[in-house]
Amino acid sequence: MTWWYWMVLGLVLAAIELATPGGFFVAFFAVSALVIGLLLLAGLDQPAWVQWLSFTVIALIALRIFRKPLLARLQPTLGGPDVDSMIGEIAIAAADLGPDGYGRAELRGSSWQAHNVGLHVLAAGSRCRVIAVNGLVLDVRHE
Repeated sequence: MTWWYWMVLGLVLAAIELATPGGFFVAFFAVSALVIGLLLLAGLDQPAWVQWLSFTVIALIALRIFRKPLLARLQPTLGGPDVDSMIGEIAIAAADLGPDGYGRAELRGSSWQAHNVGLHVLAAGSRCRVIAVNGLVLDVRHE
């Protein structure tokens, strides 16, 4: 095969990688095709079977070595601030909360579902301390 066939194959494979959801499989074959094309352009002419074998070997080795670190680097970290960091913070009860009652509380500028785990009634507007976070529910008690 001539060098420009490999370059076209590499560009087509790169376009396929961009058009499909990120798995980073086809990209390594695209890079391998471009490498083979550049080697042929540089004058390292080989029989077609050696070119195809080299293409496959380079792609598989690159896939094995570089895919996992690339995915780890490119995937976004999940979540933002850790909700467990809210434990110990002060929330404001939005409505009266009886013992073992559910209602709303304001914390960090947002309204949260709150569960009064204390023995005292929390009056609307009173300060309460976050004891635990269970999903989207704050366990609170009188400060």
